[in-house]
Amino acid sequence: MSEVLVVEGGHPLKGTITVRGAKNFVSKAMVAALLGETPSLLKNVPSIKDVQVVSDLLGLHGVAVKYDAEAGTISLDPSDVVNCGATEIDAHAGQSRIPILMCGPLLHRLGEAFIPDLGGCAIGDRPIDFHLEILRQMGATVEKTEHGIHLQAKKRLQGTKIELPYPSVGATEQLLLSAVEAEGITELSNAAVEPEIMDLIAVLQKMGAIISVDTDRVIRIEGVEKLHGYVHNSLADRIEAASWASAALATGGDVTVKGATQQEMMTFLNIYRKVGGEFEILEDGIRFWHPGGDTLHGIVMETDVHPGFMTDWQQPLVVALTQANGLSIVHETVYENRFGFTDALRQMGAHIQVYRECLGGRKCRFGQRNFRHSAVISGPTPLRAADITVPDLRGGFSHLIAALAAEGRSTVRGIKLIDRGYENFREKLIALGAHFEELEEEEASLAA
Repeated sequence: MSEVLVVEGGHPLKGTITVRGAKNFVSKAMVAALLGETPSLLKNVPSIKDVQVVSDLLGLHGVAVKYDAEAGTISLDPSDVVNCGATEIDAHAGQSRIPILMCGPLLHRLGEAFIPDLGGCAIGDRPIDFHLEILRQMGATVEKTEHGIHLQAKKRLQGTKIELPYPSVGATEQLLLSAVEAEGITELSNAAVEPEIMDLIAVLQKMGAIISVDTDRVIRIEGVEKLHGYVHNSLADRIEAASWASAALATGGDVTVKGATQQEMMTFLNIYRKVGGEFEILEDGIRFWHPGGDTLHGIVMETDVHPGFMTDWQQPLVVALTQANGLSIVHETVYENRFGFTDALRQMGAHIQVYRECLGGRKCRFGQRNFRHSAVISGPTPLRAADITVPDLRGGFSHLIAALAAEGRSTVRGIKLIDRGYENFREKLIALGAHFEELEEEEASLAA
């Protein structure tokens, strides 16, 4: 795949595309297959970089992985799980944080696991302290080495009682994957309850786990001695669906997203309507469109954990808000550095100011901590073409939306990063009538 897209903006996106399984669920369901004594089959799997990375990591540990990209199915046979060297794991993990979530299953299967230095998008602090503390409390020993962290469990992991200081998705996933085969009962308070978490719980229950979820964010797991494989159809990727919806709004377009589902997107749909966007719930998806004219208007919005407005929805929508009338105020309460992508938008002519103050009513972890985590967007402002570089996955797609909305030809570099979470996005751009060409970095440099 090319590293650079040269985008001719100013053309409304119109047409139909399809989204498949959620990036934030599929990789975790693949890891869950490690726990089973029989093969698993996951359906509605997208062809994205993260799926390949997890497949490679599982393969290194002896899992037989067969992926049918056209059918969107992946089979995982963990019959012959084996240890793997630190160097091999490090080489294949890349920017993925999946190795930390493999620890619980590997401790159950092999009695040891290794975590290399972890990557991920540069959007804020994503510590693994919660993960390691969970594993320690369950009886694992944790040893830091030159290349990463080595974990051991000389006997079966033990159930425990944990309260998270913040409802971390990753820490909740860690506990679920580690506790289902632990001895005794595990209780997690202040747990994350995102749709992707609930779908992971559904997978684990299919495998034989006993898990209950209370209305007060408490998850209880009664450990079982063994689990079997599963057959499961992944929920749709609500982040990708919302990204294309925001692209329709920013470009004055009309995009039907097949596979998108209303239930997981209700909070987004409410904000979309408040901004002035239109949508229609279809039997097989959701149609999103700009109603035409000077109809978009500013809003006040805060991100939050589910069922609040998802942080991954924020960046694409901010691009659309540059085309809305009046002031919009966005308060980011999940990741402290998520507004770094606005530098490129200002370069393209957007009027965006970021602040350290909490410009919202919700309690925020970042108050008085010197992070620029609130933004004020003044619009509408015509966007102009620019030479920009993708900073992270969601910010990168937001830059792509801005380039599609801007007048002139923009050069968007580092585009491969978007492949981590957006399946066949180039083909989808073509289907929606976008005007662009692909270049390698050397070609783009010569053209400049």
